[in-house]
Amino acid sequence: MTEQASRRPDAGAVVFKDERLTYEALERASNRLARLLKDAGCARGDRVCLLAPKSPAAIVAILGVLKADAVYVPLDPASPPARLEKMIVSCDNRWILASGAVGATLEALFASPPFAATHAVGWLGAEDPPDGVTAQFTLGDLAAYPGEAPRSANSPRDAAHILFTSGSTGMPKGVVITHANVRHFIDWAVPYFGTAPTDRISGHPPLHFDLSTFDVFGTFAAGAELHLVPPELNLLPHQLAELIRDARLTQWFSVPSVLNYMAKFEVVKEGDFPSLRRVLWCGEVFPTPALIYWMRRLPHVTFTNLYGPTETTIASSYYTVPSVPASEDEGIPIGQACGGEELHVLDEALRPVAPGEVGQLYIRGVGLSPGYWRDAEKTRGAFLPYPGSSDPQDRIYRTGDLASVGADGLIRFLGRADSQIKARGYRIELGEIEAALHPVETLQECAVVGVPSRDFDGVAICCAYVPRDGVAVTPGGLRDVVARSLPPYMLPSRWMALAALPRTPSGKIDRRRLKELFAPETVGAGGAA
Repeated sequence: MTEQASRRPDAGAVVFKDERLTYEALERASNRLARLLKDAGCARGDRVCLLAPKSPAAIVAILGVLKADAVYVPLDPASPPARLEKMIVSCDNRWILASGAVGATLEALFASPPFAATHAVGWLGAEDPPDGVTAQFTLGDLAAYPGEAPRSANSPRDAAHILFTSGSTGMPKGVVITHANVRHFIDWAVPYFGTAPTDRISGHPPLHFDLSTFDVFGTFAAGAELHLVPPELNLLPHQLAELIRDARLTQWFSVPSVLNYMAKFEVVKEGDFPSLRRVLWCGEVFPTPALIYWMRRLPHVTFTNLYGPTETTIASSYYTVPSVPASEDEGIPIGQACGGEELHVLDEALRPVAPGEVGQLYIRGVGLSPGYWRDAEKTRGAFLPYPGSSDPQDRIYRTGDLASVGADGLIRFLGRADSQIKARGYRIELGEIEAALHPVETLQECAVVGVPSRDFDGVAICCAYVPRDGVAVTPGGLRDVVARSLPPYMLPSRWMALAALPRTPSGKIDRRRLKELFAPETVGAGGAA
């Protein structure tokens, strides 16, 4: 970043709607923020939470926190305050950098005296802080600090950021990602994709989603220009297509559901997007019919499937599709390992399975997170010693995904081995949704399952419930209750009242039967019951 500002100070770094920051402006603003944070007592390794929508100010915040030798923790502004409070408190931090329409959320958080006594807000919005929000500093205070980079003490093994993912117990898990984790992936990806200063790269995912890490730091490593995609366009496929054309984007990277949605509304013309060179996706399966739609219309574009959980930093494998699939039933491999990574398909005894056989997918290599923030037990359960190695640092990550190795040596993803799903690219623990419903006194019991859908989400979250005797329960009422503790993308879209939940012979809830009950109304259907 500093190198790019020195070499090409007037080149565009970040574009968002009518706002444009050059590399020099971004460098000096982030340096000033870093100096302010240090002056305010922020020390190496301190966590700084970011509660802001995607914007140039948020990018300044990320860089400023890193230059202060601290750890940035991006949060979802759409999450309920109760859920955000769990994450913020677990970070054991003081500073929350905020901007945008988060006034009501901050008021709710700071209504708690213990929270207010231990946390402070730095307001980075161009506008004044919202009524009811007391900011310890604002954007205008940055001008008092020098624009030169402060001295850095961070090492490659230090944490760069913590990304919270859904937790099966109802408590989100914080995945620690180091500077080295990110740098290894960027050092592989930029040369592989040929990213250059002339590139104009999409910034589609929200900043609390790990794909954004590649957008931001891959762009800056190459000296390219990052175009932040306004989130309100996500359900406006025609306007997404217009943005790609008008911004003359050369690279698009998103979850497949966005590409699938654009295909569903047929917004891509023959030979469209003449500047576009690469389309990348990650986070879930891209339906082959939609991929065929894109590839036939854009023969000048390369299409690459990336795969990797948050715990292994952005992506661990890749597969660039060589030609238009011959059939809509043809599955797209997740391919081969990225540089410095290894993919292993193992049986229950952690032995390699034979080609073509199904096993669980494990990942080894430079992208592995050190583990979950202050949760040694969960870390030990997911990051295992590499079989046969005497080095305690030599680990493999249990993805929970089923996979097989083809005769061509390529890995194929076959589904989840547990109750976790992916919808809109978000990794969701169904157990966390159930945990939010269990305290509801009007329910006797409930269960949540994911069912494939042709809608935008890709997977419909479905909740079956048994009301208590004589109590009136409505899906709308239940949805309102869980909306107080879960973000919008985790709310069930289908509800079913039953006299009793189906059971297996062992007495467990029969989730396979529940999926069958929901499937007829879910496939091809949308909306809430």
